[in-house]
Amino acid sequence: MFPIFKKEITTYFSSLVAYVTIGVFLLVLGLFLWVFPYTSILAYGYAGLDSLFSTAPYLFMFLVPAITMRSLAEERREGTFEILLTRPLTHLQIVLGKYFAGVAIVLFALVPTLVYYYSVYTLGTPQGNIDTGAVIGSYIGLFLLGAAFTAIGLFASSVSKNQVIAFTIAVFLCFFFYSGFNSLNSILSLQSWGLSSLGITEHYESISRGVLDTRDLVYFIVLSTLFIWLTLFVIHRQLKKKFVNTAFLTTLGLMLSVSLISVKIFTRFDFTTEKRFTLSPVSRHLVDNLQQNVIVTVYLQGDNFPGGMKRLQSATKDMLSDLQAYSHSKLTFAFIDPLKGVAEDQQKPVFDDLEAKGILAQNLSVKTDDGVSQKVIFPFALVNYGDKSIAVKLLETQSSVNVTPDEVLNNSIQNLEYAFASAIKKLTHGGKERIGFTEGHGELTDLQLNDAMRSLSDGFLVGRVDLKTIAFDSLRKISLLIVPKPDKAFTELEKFKVDQFLMRGGRVLWALDQVTAELDSMHNHGNEQLAFNKQLNLDDQLFGYGVRINYDLIADMNAMQIPVTTGDVGGQPQIQLLPWLFYPVYVPLAKHPIVKNLDGISSQFASTIDLIDVKNIKKTVLLASSPFNKVIKTPHMLSLQALQQQPDPKEFQSQPKNTAVLLEGRFASDYKDRAVPEGLTDQVPIIAQSKPTKMVVLSDGDMLKNQVSPDGSPFPLGYDRYSRQSYANKNFLLNIADYMTDDSGLISLRSKEIKIRLLSRARIRSEKLYWQLVNNIVPIGMVLIFAIFQHYIRKRKYAH
Repeated sequence: MFPIFKKEITTYFSSLVAYVTIGVFLLVLGLFLWVFPYTSILAYGYAGLDSLFSTAPYLFMFLVPAITMRSLAEERREGTFEILLTRPLTHLQIVLGKYFAGVAIVLFALVPTLVYYYSVYTLGTPQGNIDTGAVIGSYIGLFLLGAAFTAIGLFASSVSKNQVIAFTIAVFLCFFFYSGFNSLNSILSLQSWGLSSLGITEHYESISRGVLDTRDLVYFIVLSTLFIWLTLFVIHRQLKKKFVNTAFLTTLGLMLSVSLISVKIFTRFDFTTEKRFTLSPVSRHLVDNLQQNVIVTVYLQGDNFPGGMKRLQSATKDMLSDLQAYSHSKLTFAFIDPLKGVAEDQQKPVFDDLEAKGILAQNLSVKTDDGVSQKVIFPFALVNYGDKSIAVKLLETQSSVNVTPDEVLNNSIQNLEYAFASAIKKLTHGGKERIGFTEGHGELTDLQLNDAMRSLSDGFLVGRVDLKTIAFDSLRKISLLIVPKPDKAFTELEKFKVDQFLMRGGRVLWALDQVTAELDSMHNHGNEQLAFNKQLNLDDQLFGYGVRINYDLIADMNAMQIPVTTGDVGGQPQIQLLPWLFYPVYVPLAKHPIVKNLDGISSQFASTIDLIDVKNIKKTVLLASSPFNKVIKTPHMLSLQALQQQPDPKEFQSQPKNTAVLLEGRFASDYKDRAVPEGLTDQVPIIAQSKPTKMVVLSDGDMLKNQVSPDGSPFPLGYDRYSRQSYANKNFLLNIADYMTDDSGLISLRSKEIKIRLLSRARIRSEKLYWQLVNNIVPIGMVLIFAIFQHYIRKRKYAH
């Protein structure tokens, strides 16, 4: 076999055709990756070689057939194949020698592309900001693709003595096996057949990300082996019958067996630095136990997306592919453009239909040759399970000016696994946990809690709870008890029920206002109101659990705007939006899964929270004010006239104040060594210390309140109808509910970290032409230098 291998290599590199073929391949590849805008790495803006591994397969369809077309066709045309058979070589040795020579030549053509890696490595910000592991894994995928195409090309060369015909057949077969099965699978009558798994694309795209799945490896080995044996079948002129009966059928059966085994027993090797394509055990267990099919429709599809949207689109596809890998074919997904083929004047019904499903359009600015154009996108996916569905938001929004668009995009990608896993869990788990909102103490009304309760009802059973009348056994069936901004004092009996509910492992969300202050009351009383302390009778109980909500108000320069009448023109009041310091906006900085990557969270008249040193309790600050705050002691007269004065920044420099705290551990009962309160009709033995449990304390109940329009219809939670800005209050509540009710660790997926890998935009602007020339000239120059050196060595060898 080695003499054939050596002969093929020597013969190929002794001809000018070899260098022209490889040179053209590198030139076209260089133009696609560094010059043409839609596929350019420089335009993409991220420190990666994704464009290389998505473009190279289509060029391989021509390069590899050009390399292999003469392997057997020329031997048979010139009659030298019979001469080879007179040597002590078997048919298998001849074919394998030529095959491995073709693979070696393909590898030779790829070596100059390492210049691209050096360029991206240098242009990264900071320098070297490229995932080398992912690049190595992707090159493995490109090598396996080249090996499969070589086997196909070798087979094509064996069926014809004409090199041009062999080249044409090889190009057709390479294209068909790469894209043909996907095209067939898209036909409606064949979609259920799963033909795409027979094609190369599905397996290559998996490996090209930097993930080596043993099923994909087996696929490429089987495909290459199949065409090598088909080649042997073609050249076995006298032994065809025996060959079919023995070797061919045996090998075919063996390959089929190996393929079936690999589907059942497989493992995956994630070469990426952050292991970003490695699913958590929670997600794997979730999709591994699906009882029915889950169908995911992604609406983030279209043409001329900027680099950021392409990255989000690719990351979404990668995440769904990873989930699909463990779902035993029960999870399928498709990307669609809902506006494709729809005339502009007929798009409104499409928008309305999607909005009814929770899918909202978003305007995207796209740079064009003529400037900037607006493009409508739908960064959502719809997860369907039976007759139920949940919309998944793919692109997070960020209200903080300190967060760049690249960071927002990266946060969205980091959140994809949690977003899809959470949606699937809510759809597939029929037995929903119960969440109860307390009533009877002047709490927020059903209308004010409309969106909070409606949003929670997608995954939970939600209702109101009257602590005065509910039986304790019924209270214990609730997983999460929410106390939403009470105004009246709790009785000892009610406090006792909550305490013993907590002792038995119940979870509580306290959303409490310690101070009475409402903007509506100020408008109704001459733009002034006295902010005075409430008497909720909960201070002693919360103190024992580890927190104290103080009787004060936070004035924060990072605040929401409210509408204020600033004048009168022609009998019409002039209304202006001005920042109201008592409406703080909290930008979460904690890394806890509840708040990680969330947008700003709005509040109204919040107080400070102190942490008390209590044993066995872990305290995590979830939200805090900005460093530009001032604490106002109450009682205090509030006046809208303060909006006319510019706040002095020197008066608003203070340590951030806690406004939301998570407590976890074993709580001590507030009723330890105390008598059971009067009026209790149930038998409730007092438990002195709780099971491991959790509670969240918010110093503002308005975090859970949605605004209401003048006609009485509720707005989404977190939406401000005056500034038309959305805050993350809804996601904050949903994350709390998930974390408090689910002990499987699903919410921990929000802690996933993916590093932002960007190219230096400044260097690209100033050095763009230089890097375009380097990456188009140097690879071809390397081939040219090798050609000159090889010619020189050959000339010296045969000079005498």
